[in-house]
Amino acid sequence: MNYTLNQIRVYLKIVETESITKAAEELYMTQPAVSIQLKNFQDQFEVPLTELIGRKLHITEFGYEIAEIAEKAFLELENLRFKTLEFKGLLSGKLKISSASTGKYVIPFFLSEFLQTAPGINLVLDVTNKSRVLESLKQNEIDFAIVSVIPKDLEVEEEKLVENKLFLVSDGKGNPKKKPLIFREEGSATRQEMERYFQQHGSKDRKKLELTSNEAVKQAVVAGLGNSIVPLIGIKNELLNQSIHIVPRRGLPLKTDWRLIWLKSKRLSPVAQAYLDYIREHKEEIIEKHFKWYEDFEGEIS
Repeated sequence: MNYTLNQIRVYLKIVETESITKAAEELYMTQPAVSIQLKNFQDQFEVPLTELIGRKLHITEFGYEIAEIAEKAFLELENLRFKTLEFKGLLSGKLKISSASTGKYVIPFFLSEFLQTAPGINLVLDVTNKSRVLESLKQNEIDFAIVSVIPKDLEVEEEKLVENKLFLVSDGKGNPKKKPLIFREEGSATRQEMERYFQQHGSKDRKKLELTSNEAVKQAVVAGLGNSIVPLIGIKNELLNQSIHIVPRRGLPLKTDWRLIWLKSKRLSPVAQAYLDYIREHKEEIIEKHFKWYEDFEGEIS
């Protein structure tokens, strides 16, 4: 047998889409080019891989078995190629990550040294709210998502990064119990945690404000517009300059975890796999180097 990686790649896409037209579109190839690659791959086998019934392309039982074997072989060969490139400092491609807005305080530290070791990798990072992050994940538009709440309606794999602690904060002036509560917008994980907390502990029908980003919430607290429950990770400077103060309250801080998640069914690209391997190998030293103050925080920063 004498088939190529490109033939395997094209065949796997045909099996995935069950269409030469769709395979050509997704591979940015012409339909004739895809058909030629399929024919050349088929010529390696005496048993048909596909069959046409009417105008519909169908994959045979043998074709599916070959696809399963070919997929494993393709990944192994691709990994060999990319491991060689990685070793030579030539690993290249796109790494696509979507992060919930507060994750912007976390994810850069888990990316910087990895990207320095692989300058050929182009990072595409989208920072948005939780709903949009999960939609991007569901549609397979990204490699990884950074979230603090695991979605219940998606089957995902996960890698814990660092703990997410949420405190009630104010500007430190006046009676905090009389100030309005400032919430994030609908769809925000921070809002969901805050609503859950006050449902359990009561807010006595205090006036509520709604803002669409953590930065807006933080600045509103600094300006004295109200109090809010916010992630500790985003207020270090404000605590140091005392423009924001922790309000002690029963049941706080709320604790979740920032996690790197990906679809369980997803076939990770070599670039994505290299990043996951890096996280697993270097996570603890990253936490020790950049998040020790955060892990040790008990109410004040010295």
